[in-house]
Amino acid sequence: MSFTADIKTELCKIQIKRDCCLRAECYGAWLFSKCFTIKEAAFTTESGPAARRMLELAASGPGVSAQLSYAVSRRRRPAYRVSLPEEQERVRLVEAFGHTGREPSLRINRAVLEGDCCQTAFLRGIFLACGNVTDPNKGYHLEFAAPYKNLAGDLYTLLGEAEAFSSNPAVVRRPGGYGVYLKDSGQIENLLTYLGATGASMELMQVKMYKEARNNINRKTNFETANMDKTYSASARQIAAIAAISDCRGLESLPDGLRELAVLRLNNPDLTLRELGQRLGISRSGVNHRLQKLLEMGEAIIEEKGIDGIM
Repeated sequence: MSFTADIKTELCKIQIKRDCCLRAECYGAWLFSKCFTIKEAAFTTESGPAARRMLELAASGPGVSAQLSYAVSRRRRPAYRVSLPEEQERVRLVEAFGHTGREPSLRINRAVLEGDCCQTAFLRGIFLACGNVTDPNKGYHLEFAAPYKNLAGDLYTLLGEAEAFSSNPAVVRRPGGYGVYLKDSGQIENLLTYLGATGASMELMQVKMYKEARNNINRKTNFETANMDKTYSASARQIAAIAAISDCRGLESLPDGLRELAVLRLNNPDLTLRELGQRLGISRSGVNHRLQKLLEMGEAIIEEKGIDGIM
């Protein structure tokens, strides 16, 4: 099952205790199902629990008898088809929520949403009809597929006004409708919790924590690898310079301080500047200063002899 299917299954297990909330959830589910019209239409979903919930809501709320059958979704997968084959049932449904079915532009009737609990139920119904959430292992994206522009605008406003959670939705034109979406993982978590899908919200948080921990480990590993590469690259240049001095002039030609460091570096190519300084009893900057002198001397010899330079 997909992450979205799991969420809808979880939401369908919620027991509605108030008639006003049952009415609000029914309104949200049917309003955004493309079946909220006196014309014959059908709603197709891959979620069996969501399809059955819509039938139960219609029967328990406005007392409308809907029909459920099997179909094939746009992705060629088994699905469920919900419809109201009788015109009188369609008329009863739209009129039960203050509509006529002949409006030039379908909008949300706020009068149906009596309280904050009704707003939650209404948004839950909308999600059952047209909500989708990307698998958090792949990304963070929650979207409502609104069938009409004004409905998308009303939903955008409703989400922005919700005091129970902070959201900053966006609207985009999609083929056949409009999308109202959230991309912030924290806002998606809060919305799922608000709707009642606490299990899905916890799963999203756990995935996010795992990804953040993995990213932190990768960043630390990359940082340490980069530092090691930098250290080994510098060490290789130093050793090449010291080797040139040794071959052409001999290390005994160096002053005591430089000779001691040159020998130590040749024998310990993996030591950092701080570790070299600890072995010699001098500061890191002192080690760096002496190595720079060795590099200059080695590069001068290489240039004088006409051999390949130190990379």
